[in-house]
Amino acid sequence: MVFRKLPGVSASGMGLRLSQKFVFLLFLSGLVTLCFGALFFLPDSVRLKRIFLSKTETQPVTVGSGSENDAREHLKRPKDQDHPRGMASVKGETSTKLKSLSRKPSVSHEATEERLAGGKAQEDLTLPRSKTESASEKATSADHAASSDTFSYVKFKRCLLKPPLGSDGGKPSDPQTNERREKVKEMMKFAWDNYKQYAWGKNELRPLTKNGHIGNMFGGLRGASIIDSLDTLYIMGLMDEYKDAKEWVQTNLDLNSNGEASLFEVNIRYVGGLLSAYYLTGEELFKSKVLELGEKLLPAFNTPTGIPRGVINLGSGTSWSWGWASAGSSILAEFGTLHLEFVHLTELSNNPIYTEKVMNIRKLLNKIEKPHGLYPNFLSPVSGNWVQHHVSIGGLGDSFYEYLIKSYLMSDKTDDDAKKMYYSALEAIEANLVQKSPGGLTYMAEWRGGILDHKMGHLACFSGGMIGIGADDGAAEKRQHYLDLAAEITHTCHESYTRSATKLGPEAFRFDSGAEATATRLSDRYYILRPEVIESYMYMWRLTHDPKYREWGWEAVEALEQHCRVEFGFSGIRDVYTMTVSHDNMQQSFFLSETLKYLYLLFSDDDLLPLEDWVFNTEAHPLPIIRKICLQDEATQDKTVSE
Repeated sequence: MVFRKLPGVSASGMGLRLSQKFVFLLFLSGLVTLCFGALFFLPDSVRLKRIFLSKTETQPVTVGSGSENDAREHLKRPKDQDHPRGMASVKGETSTKLKSLSRKPSVSHEATEERLAGGKAQEDLTLPRSKTESASEKATSADHAASSDTFSYVKFKRCLLKPPLGSDGGKPSDPQTNERREKVKEMMKFAWDNYKQYAWGKNELRPLTKNGHIGNMFGGLRGASIIDSLDTLYIMGLMDEYKDAKEWVQTNLDLNSNGEASLFEVNIRYVGGLLSAYYLTGEELFKSKVLELGEKLLPAFNTPTGIPRGVINLGSGTSWSWGWASAGSSILAEFGTLHLEFVHLTELSNNPIYTEKVMNIRKLLNKIEKPHGLYPNFLSPVSGNWVQHHVSIGGLGDSFYEYLIKSYLMSDKTDDDAKKMYYSALEAIEANLVQKSPGGLTYMAEWRGGILDHKMGHLACFSGGMIGIGADDGAAEKRQHYLDLAAEITHTCHESYTRSATKLGPEAFRFDSGAEATATRLSDRYYILRPEVIESYMYMWRLTHDPKYREWGWEAVEALEQHCRVEFGFSGIRDVYTMTVSHDNMQQSFFLSETLKYLYLLFSDDDLLPLEDWVFNTEAHPLPIIRKICLQDEATQDKTVSE
């Protein structure tokens, strides 16, 4: 617009109006610059990006609600029907293993993002997400889709040192041991038959009310007990039951759900279960399903640091943190329990993106400072910093450490980074957490900012087996020490069973106020068919062949039969210290996947799923050791023959 001086109009008046307009335009220009600067240069401007960028781009969302203390009342290691592994309600009504707890988001995403950022994220840890990266990830998937069939099952089988099922299905020569093994097999068939009759297609069986339970941990996915049971049925030779399970996967497993799922639980149960079923049977059905599911989990990693959030909508790809998690943080035992499965997704798909995602997690963990060499349980996926200094080998921390040593073993002992991280962590655990009670029991305490809480959870009892399988690869002068430590911890966990009226262990037991290996709080007295103690029995038997481990396992079988077996399945109990049991009406899927599988292996010969060839994920799904050199040699030989 052109302004002209008009006759009869005050020059000073017009000059004033021009100044006002100039100031207004200057202000408007600054505002526009500020808005676009915020959009493109701030670390995580979720709302603005949502407005201006394509709606198809998946944006990270963090939700924080509730208090950590409230959550702890419900959880003990996220793993329950409604909670991630390791969580259970105070009433003892099932839980998952955290192994995190599921609550629906209730506060604004943006407010939580600002709270999480807390300050400028470390530049070298921040990986900005953009349209370009989203597009490149899709392109990567597409580029490798055509070559996804390059994995050869025949070559894989040739690289195993021994047949997976042994010379005779692992049948022991000793009649008593074989009789006990057959009893465990009968327990599995009984649990499965009742699930099939009363809860088929649901996630878990409620044996008292004879109906199924779905829960909200799996984002609309169904059949958790079926997927978790595939490998157990197969190795036990329950072939009719296995075929029914396989048929259900083929006709009814719908991965196009649109619900809110625990990344951790879907990974260890569904991804782990399908991977294991494929490697044991060679059925392409399982391979195609697991690769389809694996791709749906990738958007959870779209955060400023690449640390995935704990909850993901499998349909939209939107992700957020657990509402109860401290300041919207991600959980160590969740983002640290993806490595085994994701490496195998890369093996089967020939797509490096899965391995890249989990290696990025490791890279970040190696960069940040660890208090006293320990890994706290809560990490911000926005800033890449620890949120608080609570360390536990039980709930919230457990399987992170397990996956370090198992990543090393699964790599055919070539992953030196995992080895270094594991033994450094173990050294810090011994220096800060391992304690000896006045009565001579060795246990793992929890660490809260330098103050010890003399409590050990049932979930922490896996550590006996973990330290045992890692003993051989430690420093030569410490190998026997590690094996002794593994035996001492396993003994302590057995004591937690023998000191209860039912001979089953509580959810947590303490070593203070005169108590040793007993639960002192009513909220810790329940047992939900957990496997961790029996898991350590199995590993210690394989490592030492000390007959006491089989005897301890049989004690557990008798207790399960007496107190947990009901007319239509198996149920957890609310108080292990009373013989008048109250059942929680839940047959956990991990009872079929882990507890009964580990018992069956305990009473089998060592050539059934030999440890020279197989590593178990944290849901007891066997995954094969990856022998890169062998697979490459096989490929070279095949190419030579074809030429």
